[in-house]
Amino acid sequence: MDKSLQAVAEKRIERTVQALRRRGFEAQYIADRGELLAKVGEYVREGVSCSVGGSVTLFETGVIDFIKASGCTYLDRYAPGADVPAIMREALSCDVYLMSTNAVTEQGELYNVDGNGNRVAALSFGPKKVLVIAGANKIVRDLDQARLRMKAVAAPANSVRLEIPNPCMETGMCMECSSPTKICNIEVVTRYQRAKDGRRITVLILPESFGY
Repeated sequence: MDKSLQAVAEKRIERTVQALRRRGFEAQYIADRGELLAKVGEYVREGVSCSVGGSVTLFETGVIDFIKASGCTYLDRYAPGADVPAIMREALSCDVYLMSTNAVTEQGELYNVDGNGNRVAALSFGPKKVLVIAGANKIVRDLDQARLRMKAVAAPANSVRLEIPNPCMETGMCMECSSPTKICNIEVVTRYQRAKDGRRITVLILPESFGY
């Protein structure tokens, strides 16, 4: 990336990190994947239970492979023959839950839309610790831009990835519909972290683009 553009991008990340902190989140700029995995290793280790929300970001950053090699008790939704609904329920009481986010606003809000609701449920309540990992491509100005990003990017791309035929796969834009295969069913905006120690939800933002 051009150095001038990189400087602008880093300032945007820092503004977002500071906004998240003002809203009670623990938030940090992460320079690269090596630093990310070192940070994840502070929480994901032998003796703790871990699970993840559906996420391309976690695969692209190497987090999934790191979890598998960490020695933690991994509730693996991606394992061959896994009882995915049962794992989703069990994950709500795990020690560490890892996920990405559909968008994070420069005002410090997390925006997420789910098909089943398991990921936003875990973010909202249950797991002792939640790590939210996002590339700079997930940063948007405000909630209006977050919703637009979901409709124009995340929902169509995830429909293709998951091979779920629905109107947004066909049109390239998530529209209001009543399709039985609709994947944008539950919308959650996380505006503030009320945990007394301010450390339940940690948001880690990288300067690269990851996921949808």
